[in-house]
Amino acid sequence: MPGRTEVPAEKIARVRRLARSFVEAPVTALIGIRGVPAAAMQEMRRDLRARGHPIVVAPNSAIRHALEIAARERPALRPLLDHVTDQTAVLMAAVNPFALADQMDRTRSPTPARGGEIAPADIVVPAGTTSFKPGPIVGELQHAGFPAAIEKGKVILKKEVTIVRAGQPISREVAGLLTRMDIRPLEVGLSLRALVDGPTFYPPELLDVDLEAQRGEFLRAERRALGVAVEIAWTTPRTIEPLLVRARRRAIAVALESGYPTRETLPALFARAIRRAHAVHDITGD
Repeated sequence: MPGRTEVPAEKIARVRRLARSFVEAPVTALIGIRGVPAAAMQEMRRDLRARGHPIVVAPNSAIRHALEIAARERPALRPLLDHVTDQTAVLMAAVNPFALADQMDRTRSPTPARGGEIAPADIVVPAGTTSFKPGPIVGELQHAGFPAAIEKGKVILKKEVTIVRAGQPISREVAGLLTRMDIRPLEVGLSLRALVDGPTFYPPELLDVDLEAQRGEFLRAERRALGVAVEIAWTTPRTIEPLLVRARRRAIAVALESGYPTRETLPALFARAIRRAHAVHDITGD
């Protein structure tokens, strides 16, 4: 057909191999790689490969074509098409989705702004003394919107200021001053966009779980359940030991109260008898 560009067979084969991987992998995930420096990216890829989670970087068009092909066999993959945006990589592995999300979060670290980026959250600069020496820097800060002044020979910010609102661009002027104040408002690292685990699609908001907080909740629930089981004398492998300890403690208390002599109660019974004898002596004088 005139004007039609033939797609190289090698590219077609690559897309088909990628589609087959999407179908066969237990977990297929889309990873955002925007802003990750090349050296850091290589290190992250090596670390993930060592964990059995290799990342494949491919053009978005190839990823979309592969997903469309794979979704014919595995329909759960189709929602991933909406998340193939910006700079994207894919990860196929056998891994817990929430553990993978936590692992992606651990790759992220604060980084300075260079100007032109969109603030992911409000950039708040606290009030207080800065490291700047008095001079033209005060005018630069004021021009950029920082409430700067000189007090006792030091440059201070008179009050806390939100210098850039979330969703707004960071100007080069503000970015330079933030860097000089060692404020790093951005993050660099991998971001988990979405994934499919078996037949289940997970959007990013469902994967944003604080695993440490969840572990804490489970531990607290376990302790409470154990306390209830012991209180109602529910016998299980976990409760048998504390139940026996409690039964022994109560049996000793009953034996002491009734004056029943045993190896465990004799020292306490003798001590009580001596105390009572001293009390009688103090009263009678005999």
